[in-house]
Amino acid sequence: MSEQRDYSIVVGIDGSSPSRNALRWAVHQARSNNGHVTAVMSWQLPELYDWPMPTAEECDRATEKALATVIRETVDDVDAAAIRGEVARGHPAKALLKAAESADLLVVGYRGAGGIAHALLGSVSQYCVNHAPCPVVVVRDHA
Repeated sequence: MSEQRDYSIVVGIDGSSPSRNALRWAVHQARSNNGHVTAVMSWQLPELYDWPMPTAEECDRATEKALATVIRETVDDVDAAAIRGEVARGHPAKALLKAAESADLLVVGYRGAGGIAHALLGSVSQYCVNHAPCPVVVVRDHA
């Protein structure tokens, strides 16, 4: 008899309203499917020359703090306690794809810009939709 594993959902978080909606959606979906949520926030240092830069450890700590704040402000305490936070280094789309390698579902927020661009997906969402190893849900911001 094979052992059944939990339904795994990875959600991308950047602190924006669409990513908070994606987190709420992912939590609801996890509750409905007896699953768990991993919230991923990434960071990447720009290439600047001769400027003092924070260390990787400082960026990790700042990102961990920002992720914890977003989770705490977005969902209730019971759901927040069940979410696994993950900080990744590098481009957000690639970090999400890596985190979703063994996931059942990847959830990202929609970042339209209005006008014609409003009908298009953001670059991270588009990359994930085209390259994810699992189904992807793109959650729109509430208008």
